[in-house]
This record gives sequence, C-alpha cells and structure tokens, in this order.
Amino acid sequence: MKNFRIVLAAMACVLAINAHAGLFEDDEARKAILEMRQRLDVSQQRMSEDLRKANEDNAQLRRSLLELSGQIDALRNEMAQMRGQSEQVTRQLSEVQRLQKDLSQGLDNRLSKFEPSKVTVDGREFVAEPAEKQEFDTALAVLRKGEFAPAQTAFSNFLKRYPQSGYKAPALFWLGNAQYALRNYRDAIINFRALVATDTEHVRAPEAVLAVANCQVELKDINGARKTLQDLLKAYPQSEAAAVAKDRLSKLK
Repeated sequence: MKNFRIVLAAMACVLAINAHAGLFEDDEARKAILEMRQRLDVSQQRMSEDLRKANEDNAQLRRSLLELSGQIDALRNEMAQMRGQSEQVTRQLSEVQRLQKDLSQGLDNRLSKFEPSKVTVDGREFVAEPAEKQEFDTALAVLRKGEFAPAQTAFSNFLKRYPQSGYKAPALFWLGNAQYALRNYRDAIINFRALVATDTEHVRAPEAVLAVANCQVELKDINGARKTLQDLLKAYPQSEAAAVAKDRLSKLK
C-alpha cells in the first residue's frame, strides 16, 4: 500500500512537470508568434512606405519627363523659328547684295560715261574721252549712210574741237573721203596729205596717198598724179595700195 502511494506520488510529479513544460512551451510559441507578427507588421509598413515613395518617385519622374518633353517641344519650336528667321535673313542679305551690285554696276556705268577709256581704231590703241569717242562714231555713222555733206561738217568740227586726238589720222582720212565724194578734190588732197604728215606709218597712209593721186586725176593733174603714184610705190611698196598704184601708172598717159 505504501509503495502504491509512492508510485502515485511519483506519477503526479511527472504529470505536474509535463504540464508545466507544456505551459512553458505554449508561452514561448506565443512569444515567437507575436514577434513574428511584429516583424511582419514592420516589414509591411516598410514595404508600404517603400511603395509609397516609389509611387511618389514615379509620379515625380513622370512630371519631370512631361516637363522635359515640353522643353524639348519648345526648343524644337524655337529652333524652327530660328531656322525661319535665318532663312529670312539669308534672303534679305541676298536681296541687299543684289541691290548693292546693281547700284554699283549702275554707278560704274554712269561714271564710265564721263571717264576716259581705251579705244582701238585702225590698229592703234589710245585713250579718248567719252564725248570725243561719241562724236567721232557719230560722224563716221553719218558718212557710212552716204550723207557726205553732213559728214564733212561733222569731221571738220571734230578736228577743230580735238586737234590732238588719237582719232586725228582716221578723222582726216574720212574727211578726205567725204570731200572726194562731194568732188571737193583740192580740200580732200589737203586732208589726205595732212594724214600722211601726221603719221607716215599709219595703216591708212598708203590709201591716203593713193586718194591724193585719184584727186589729181579728177583735177586733170596727170603729171602730179603720176608722181604721187611713184612716191607711193617707193614709200609703201608692200601695201595693197602700191599694187593699185602700179596698175594705175600703167594706164596713165
């Protein structure tokens, strides 16, 4: 009986110990669960905070992108305007340059009418005043139209106005031709001889000597014509006028 009580007492102790151990294990488990929940709550809060910040960052990024896009569009518009302005400035500059060129050309043309210029007549180059050149050209044009009397007057006036002109020799030659056409042979002889005296090497000199002989023939001065033709052959033997003079000499009686 006594032993049985001892056994019961021992069993009671074991059960008490086990029960206490179970209670201890339950407390630990609850603590662990609470700690886990707390950690989960903290993690969720952090995740929520991170998500909120991420959303804010994304929203800010979108706003920044929209602002940047607006700035890019504005810059493109500004560049387009600048290109348009540049093209307009280029067109205006081209127009100004064209006008400047036209004005400069017009001014040069107007000034050239009053400035001496180089001219070439009968292979001779010299400087002539614009009015001088125009007057000679006008007289020559009158002669070529067969208006010999006005041409005679025009060349006579020219030689009086420009006695030292580079046109002197050709003016004397054409004056003599106008006078020959008008049968003013004596004056023609004077002017043809004046040409030769002025410039013996002039391209018109042989023709002028031949013209003197022609005038002498018209004046019935055959001896004078023969001598003039002989002088022509001596002075200008290689000229075309010399060939004509040789033929004329053979026919003069």
